[in-house]
Amino acid sequence: MDKPTLNATMRKFGAPHTIIREFQYWTVMLRPAQATLGALVLAAHEPAKAFSELSTASFTELHIVTKQLEASMADAFKNDKLNYLMLMMVDPDVHFHVIPRYAQPKQFAGMEFVDTGWPAVPNLGQVNETDEKINQLIMDHIKSCWAQ
Repeated sequence: MDKPTLNATMRKFGAPHTIIREFQYWTVMLRPAQATLGALVLAAHEPAKAFSELSTASFTELHIVTKQLEASMADAFKNDKLNYLMLMMVDPDVHFHVIPRYAQPKQFAGMEFVDTGWPAVPNLGQVNETDEKINQLIMDHIKSCWAQ
């Protein structure tokens, strides 16, 4: 598979350094601002500014991607829920913020991660402060748990 062209939204969220998994039509990336442990960005490769502009092939692959992503995150962090937010107000390329949700604080790499929005809407304004080292550990852990 050829490497996808990194659109502006993907670059804003740190690609190529934050890429966890690439597919033909989608890329899964770590969200540098960890609103909750394992927060991700799922970005479309096609040059679409609206969800309806994606190809049928992209929608078909999205089913495969989400099945793998959900299984991987459940294995990696035992999240209680997984929220997909498609906001596209600031970053117009088609993408989702994938926010694992936790009823209780989670421990990872010596840190406590709190889901301050639980049980309501994810609080994207409240971030669990991480650094590049911790983010790399999160990415490595997700990769090691990735379901096929």
